[in-house]
Formats: sequence, C-alpha cells, structure tokens
Amino acid sequence: MAGVSQSAVSRVFTPGGSVSEKTARKVRSAAKALGYRPNVLARAVASGRSRIIGLMVAYLDNYFYPQALEKLSKSLQAKGYHVLIFMTSQSANDLDNVVDEILDYQVDGIVFASVSMSSGIVESCHNAGVPVVLFNRRQDKLGVSAVTSDNFAGGRKIAEFFALAGHRHIGFISGWEGASTQRDREAGFRAGLKTYGLELVARGVGNYRTDQASEAALKMFSAPASQRPDALFVANDYMAFAVLDALRERLGLSVPNDVAVVGYDDVPPASWAAYDLTTVRQRSNLMVEHTVDTLLAEIDAPGTFEPRQIAIDGPLIVRGSTRNPSDLPEI
Repeated sequence: MAGVSQSAVSRVFTPGGSVSEKTARKVRSAAKALGYRPNVLARAVASGRSRIIGLMVAYLDNYFYPQALEKLSKSLQAKGYHVLIFMTSQSANDLDNVVDEILDYQVDGIVFASVSMSSGIVESCHNAGVPVVLFNRRQDKLGVSAVTSDNFAGGRKIAEFFALAGHRHIGFISGWEGASTQRDREAGFRAGLKTYGLELVARGVGNYRTDQASEAALKMFSAPASQRPDALFVANDYMAFAVLDALRERLGLSVPNDVAVVGYDDVPPASWAAYDLTTVRQRSNLMVEHTVDTLLAEIDAPGTFEPRQIAIDGPLIVRGSTRNPSDLPEI
C-alpha cells in the first residue's frame, strides 16, 4: 500500500533505522489506514533481542529512587528499550524467585537498584547471557558492573565539614548494614574524623527506615546533655527528615543551635523550609547516564565486556540544619 519494500517498512518501525522522512510518512500513513502495528514479540524471536530491560527494586520509600528510576526508564526508552519493573525484598529466596521471573521474560539486561546480589544470582544471569548493572550499590567480588555516588568521599566531606565548624562530639545514624552505600559512607566519615583526631561519640542504626531512625535519635539524645552529640550525620535524607522531626518536636531541641544535622542524597524535600537540610548530593543524572551506557555496552559486547566500577563525586549542599555555613570554605 505504501509502495515500498518490506525492508523499508521494517526500518521505519526499527528505532534508529535509516529511512527517509518521505518514506517514513508513507509507511506510517499506510499503517494507520490498515490498522497495522509491528509485532514486537515476533521481532524479538527473529532477532534474539527483546528490547526489554528488567529493573529490580527492593523499596521505593526513599525519595531518591522514584526520581532516579524515572530518569533511568526515560533514558532507556530513548534508546529504543522498554522497562519492566519488578519489586522484591532483600530476602535471598525472594530475590532468587524474582530473578527467575525476570529471566523468563527474555530480557536483554537487568539493572538492580537498592538490591544486593548473591553469587548465585550473578551465575544465573551469566548462564542466561543477560548483562547486569548495579545502580547505587556495588559488590566488587562478584565481578559485575556498578554505578554509585562516591559514598566514601561523601562521608569524608561531612566529617571535614563538622571538624571545620568546630564540632567535637559527633554522632552517626546508619542505614541498612548490608548495603554498600551504608558501609562506604560510614567508612569515609570515620576516616575523615580520624584525620582531625576525632571519633564517634554515639552511633545508632536506622536501617534506612524512618521509624528506626527516629527511635535511634531519641535513644541517642536521652543521654545527659554533656554526652549528647553536637553534630549528627544521618546516612540518608529519608531518615534525616524523621530525625529532624524527632529532635525538634519530641525533644524540643534547636537545629542547628543544639545539634547540627547532615543527610545524604539531596532529594527535593531537603530544600523545603521545614527541613532546610545540609546534605551530600547524589548526581542521579550522571549515575543514570553511566548505568545506561554501561548496560548497553555490555549488551553489544557479550562475553568480552570488562565490568566497570564507577563512583561519581557529589557536592556538599550547605543549608540551615548546620551552623555557620557562610564562615566555612567550599568542600
């Protein structure tokens, strides 16, 4: 009906296919008149490519992930891929089951976000010939690509910031101990404190949950005033908001006069007047860009691709939850 060859029609409906604008108009006009739509599943069988990327997520409570995953989905769609999102928990059995389900869809690749992998999962994906990239997690020993912020450097920046502001009684509320993000942020924070001859005077565990972070803060500040921290690093913004609410509303403390608080991520509510949170910014645009580039490069070079470990530095964004920001040098 369009008066062109079958291969020309195929190119019109293939993302990135080489075809003139005139031919594309004729083909799409004929397709509309005929009610024709390309059969994506049949094309996948013929080409061996589904053009589907599996996206595996453990939780979406943290504001950082919905934003980042939206950017990730749009970036992959712009490259001609479709995204299937699968929710899971950190349970090993649940992870295995969900990975099996993802592989049943014949995906071309998988991005694991807020999920820690086992060697068994890596082997299953490898045996299926499916490339894997970790987003905002890393596990060096498994030999898979990972894209994160530079969590160690971020933790160190916060320690330096506290030290330069004159704080000497410093506390920390951790995230989930099994996450590389948590381990690296705390390691960098402790290393930075050590540089200034400081160490933690208090530590609580929040597990990246607001209720546990709030309780950890209440317990930490139930000590006599002389033993309380005068500066507190909370391992992500999501927990830091709950900590700020607990310190102000339940304990009647002034932030930053009684205690300075710093988070990590720089999600939108961090800039709201109610929180005005000093935090390390995760540069999600760059993290998404490197994740997509790495995954597609591995899809295009099966068996020869060398895993990449990419850590992206992020700035410390100084706001009102810390004292004397105008007197401090840029970090």
